[in-house]
Amino acid sequence: MNKKKGFSLIEILVVLVIMGLLISVVAPTVLNSADDARIQKVKADFKSIETALKIYRLDNYIYPTTEQGLEALVSPSSLEPEPRNFKRGGYLSEIPTDPWGRPYLYLSPGEYREIDIYSLGADGLPGGDGQNTDIGNWNEADV
Repeated sequence: MNKKKGFSLIEILVVLVIMGLLISVVAPTVLNSADDARIQKVKADFKSIETALKIYRLDNYIYPTTEQGLEALVSPSSLEPEPRNFKRGGYLSEIPTDPWGRPYLYLSPGEYREIDIYSLGADGLPGGDGQNTDIGNWNEADV
């Protein structure tokens, strides 16, 4: 008898169904982990920026203005009020970007705290839900 080797259509379909079930269980877990990692990055960035701002304030007696922005932590600003005692090498080596590749926004004085640092989320627009939610240093407990 001459028997050909290979898989039947039923066997292939069963494997595809099993793979589909596994993907439907694993994919949401992996995607949620990525979202959680982005939120953790934002929290860590807020802490490092706030620390640099506090040291800047200790040296220069005031926070950088909104116009000076977070760039004032990297190099001395020429805008008024110019820093009196800018630390050699700056307060940050570079300004971190949010997990979606955009710079963090900064207000001084802030609307919620003495200084506000925030990201507009994945869509880059004010408001939103889920990944598009605005995240600020004033609502870190919610983040």
